[in-house]
Amino acid sequence: MKKADIVEFYSRLAEENPHPETELESVNDYTLLVAVVLSAQATDAGVNRATKELFQQVDTPEKMVALGEDGLKDHIKTIGLFNTKAKNVIALSKALIAEHDGKVPADRDALQQLPGVGRKTANVVMNVAFGQETFAVDTHIFRICNRTGLAPGKTPHAVELKLDKATPQPFRLHAHHWLILHGRYVCKARKPECWRCIVADLCAFKKKTPAPEEKAAR
Repeated sequence: MKKADIVEFYSRLAEENPHPETELESVNDYTLLVAVVLSAQATDAGVNRATKELFQQVDTPEKMVALGEDGLKDHIKTIGLFNTKAKNVIALSKALIAEHDGKVPADRDALQQLPGVGRKTANVVMNVAFGQETFAVDTHIFRICNRTGLAPGKTPHAVELKLDKATPQPFRLHAHHWLILHGRYVCKARKPECWRCIVADLCAFKKKTPAPEEKAAR
C-alpha cells in the first residue's frame, strides 16, 4: 500500500472512531494485564463476563495470590484454557510482588519475563496502560494487514515490524485499536463485509464480498 493510501486508510478509521479503546474491562494496570492474559484464544466479551465480579474483589497481585489458583478458576472457568491461565495469573502475580513491588512494569521486556505474558500481551499493556506506540498483532490485525496490503507478513512479528514502519503520526498510538475493531466488526475472517467497509477502495483484497441484496439479485 502506498504512503498516501496508508494515510487515507487511517484517516478514515480515525474519523469514524476518533477515540478507540480496548473492549477489555479493567480497573487498573494490574487488572488490565490479567484481562489481556485471559483473553488469549477467548473473546473480550467472554473475559469481561468472567472478570466482572473477580475485579470487584481482586485488584492487586497480593489479593490474587490470597485468592489462590482454585479460587481464580471458579471465576474464570467459562474461559478457554482456564486451568493454564489461572496458573499463569497466580505465577505472574507472585513475580510482580517479588520483582516489581507489586506494580506492573512499564517495560516491554520486563513484562515478557512474566509467566503467560507474550509479546502481544506486553504490547497491549504498554499501549493501553502506559500510552506507548506499540502494535499488538492479534489474529484480526494479522488478517487485515495481509488482506489489505497495509503491512503484509508471514508471522505476527513480521507484521508488527512492518506496521511499525508503515504507520505515520498522528495514527501510531491508536493504530492497533482501529485495526482490531475493524477486523472484529467489518473485515471478518470468513465473510468480510466489504460492502460497508469505509476503506474498501484502498484495500488490495480482490474477492470483495458483495452486499446481501446484490447476491439475492443474481
